[in-house]
Amino acid sequence: MTEYKEKRFVGERALFGSHDVRISDSVFEDGESPLKESGDLELENVLFRWKYPLWYCRNVKAVGCTWFDMARAGVWYTENITVKDTMIQAPKNFRRSSGISLENVVMSNAAETLWNCKNIKLKNVTAKGDYLAMNSSDIEIDGLMLDGNYSFDGTENVIIRNSRLLTKDAFWNSKNVTVYDSFISGEYLGWNSKDLTLINCTIESLQGMCYIDNLKMIDCKLVNTTLAFEYASVDVKIDSGIESVFNPKEGRIVADRIGELIIEKDKIDPSRTEIVCSNILNKSDKPEWNR
Repeated sequence: MTEYKEKRFVGERALFGSHDVRISDSVFEDGESPLKESGDLELENVLFRWKYPLWYCRNVKAVGCTWFDMARAGVWYTENITVKDTMIQAPKNFRRSSGISLENVVMSNAAETLWNCKNIKLKNVTAKGDYLAMNSSDIEIDGLMLDGNYSFDGTENVIIRNSRLLTKDAFWNSKNVTVYDSFISGEYLGWNSKDLTLINCTIESLQGMCYIDNLKMIDCKLVNTTLAFEYASVDVKIDSGIESVFNPKEGRIVADRIGELIIEKDKIDPSRTEIVCSNILNKSDKPEWNR
């Protein structure tokens, strides 16, 4: 194995095509694509300051590293990369890659990150930025702190646990997503998705969980959630009140309280939805904007 320690690399493709290499306590300064087409890399306390550091790479382990702001589009077309104890300032990281494992990673500008990737594992990750994980698949997450809208759009086969997501328009167009023991706050949650399951979650949403094919909610709480379940097929058990329910398509809703139940009989068949709630404060055949 070739080793580089306490080095400063400059210029385009500084270590292009390197294999079986260990780099520690070093910095890649100016120069694009310093490790393009490389494989079997061990990186420890490496600083990336410029664009495209790890493209078309294979078998990468990075520990205690830093991607600075201009190291954008850092990992594209790469297979089998593990990143631990690392800070990533740069956006558009991880694109069209597979076999990605991130643990104890902070992504302070995660805009357009993890796009079109597969086989992803995140553990104790903090991310800020819109459009996280768009069109990616086979994702396992435990402990994600996310501040960013439009997350998980078009994703498939996703499991999320113990997370806190502040995210408008999450899970749009997704398939087979399950979220456990998490908090989600954001408008229009889950629209146009299929097979979305929420278990022991607390959710705050305006017009959340609408236009969904097969929504399941088990032992969830809805806080300040209005106009829920429009045109959705549902099987939900809510351990709290719901501020308002609007035109559910079919299924079953169990809740402690419903502030307002809005059913437009000319748009949906109310007999197709069973509502189990002994405390419905108000019923209406029109939403507020049509009265």
